Amino acid sequence: MNWKGVLPAITTPFVEGLEVDHGFMAGHCRWLLENGCAGIVAVGSLGEGATLRFDEKVEILRTCVTAAHGRAPVVAAISALSTAEAVTLAKACGDAGCEALMVLPPYVYKGNWREMKTHVAAIFHATSLPCMLYNNPIAYGTDFLPEQIQELAGECMNLEAVKESSTDVRRISSIRALLGDRLQICVGVDDAIMGAIGAGAAGWIAGLANALPRESVDLFDYARNGDRERAFALYRWFLPLLRMDTVPNFVQLIKLVQAEAGKGNARVRPPRLELAGEELDQTRRVIQEALLGRPRAVSTASFP
Repeated sequence: MNWKGVLPAITTPFVEGLEVDHGFMAGHCRWLLENGCAGIVAVGSLGEGATLRFDEKVEILRTCVTAAHGRAPVVAAISALSTAEAVTLAKACGDAGCEALMVLPPYVYKGNWREMKTHVAAIFHATSLPCMLYNNPIAYGTDFLPEQIQELAGECMNLEAVKESSTDVRRISSIRALLGDRLQICVGVDDAIMGAIGAGAAGWIAGLANALPRESVDLFDYARNGDRERAFALYRWFLPLLRMDTVPNFVQLIKLVQAEAGKGNARVRPPRLELAGEELDQTRRVIQEALLGRPRAVSTASFP
């Protein structure tokens, strides 16, 4: 599995009744790939995985796999309340045609290292698919330390990558110091992209790429290729939007950017609610100002 490049953590689109809009999702996947993205990560936190039924997750993944049509990998996020359900989902994702898994800690329960290791290792051992460990201590209250990741990597050969979302880019350096090239590291916090690439991140599990894939790919490529002047100019323009990936209502914010950019709608499933009132007005002003200043050099494939 190639974990390099920009892999959008794709949002889940809903029709008015809040059922999944598979037609839009298929077109969205194709559009992201046509604009240079290296793969699709589906049914994760940004994909509102916690509100999706088991059967909905599997159907979404099948839609993404069909849309990708072998051009790029589809990575399934594995998240559940119990280890047993997570293992069952991992097996179903392989049957649905996914090429890799992104493994999260369990919902709700914040266990100790022995418990969290047992949970994620059970998923790794239940599949032959390449796996990425998702470390997001801010959102999930579980922090996989570099030494613990090293322990997992020594016991689980299909653990190939880490999505590092602690917001501390020193973690990337620490993991690399312990493991060298054994694991690929992807940054999972949009506004940390510049520092993360400087520390050695090979990939970006991106949120704002849902609305602005070409800008995301260009930013990643400039930074990876050492074109600092163009990278920083694009980053400075992008930063007010990238910061929307770092707050609890990031799903609503990113879907609103999509809607304002003409690439989706703002619908979310409860308990999340769409933005309203002054918060909506202020956010729209930030988005519209950014879109008006959108770099002219960026050429984006048209949305179907």
